[in-house]
Amino acid sequence: MVSSTPASSQGASITREPDLTDGKNHLIELLPRKDRLRLLEICEPVQLVLGDVLCDHGDRTRHVYFPTEAFISLIAPIDGKPGLEVGMVGREGMLGSQLALGVVTAPLHALVQGAGSTWRIGTAAFRAELANSVALQHLMNRYIYVLMAQLSSSAACLRFHQICPRLARWLLMSQDRAHSDSFHVTHEFLAYMLGVRRVGVTTAAGALQRAGLITYRHGQLTVLDRSGLEAAACSCYAADCNAYAELMD
Repeated sequence: MVSSTPASSQGASITREPDLTDGKNHLIELLPRKDRLRLLEICEPVQLVLGDVLCDHGDRTRHVYFPTEAFISLIAPIDGKPGLEVGMVGREGMLGSQLALGVVTAPLHALVQGAGSTWRIGTAAFRAELANSVALQHLMNRYIYVLMAQLSSSAACLRFHQICPRLARWLLMSQDRAHSDSFHVTHEFLAYMLGVRRVGVTTAAGALQRAGLITYRHGQLTVLDRSGLEAAACSCYAADCNAYAELMD
């Protein structure tokens, strides 16, 4: 059943994603200066294009990515179908952290959701630096734990929460990574990301608009009331932010 009214986040205290308006990647900035500079020496600046596929589930990992502007959807394929978004990576994180576990196989489909710049490192170079930097190893361990917590949260959210609060959560996650109140997104894409029918997204988006939280016109979505959207989102958003803040800030 589709909820047509925003649901409460049950008063959860929310720690927002780190404010990184300076175009840096938060993970890299957390490293000690010596380790950070050494890692940046092997980084290559690239521009990611909306809709680019960076890897498919089961692919051998060729590069790791540390976004500085772009953000990436992590999608789990299901029985040959398009799949379902289970996570999102922006400048707070990275793509390819499984290399720290000695695994070169990509666990998820990675799709560029927001265009922009990123740092890119070849797999061999990253693994060599990982072997040389205890600080980088510890950082990867903490980040992988956060990813595990967020993936678990996404699974529970899909099972127990209705479309409207899930949509509010998704919009907040996207706003955090887009670093803008406005971004382009279609109902079709939202339905794909949330794993629901388009009519469900239309109903939920309409409820958020009537509540004065967002505007949506011709694919351009604008967040009008950030605090209201946080209240409308399910508690998973606050849980994800707090899990990150506890270990990574």
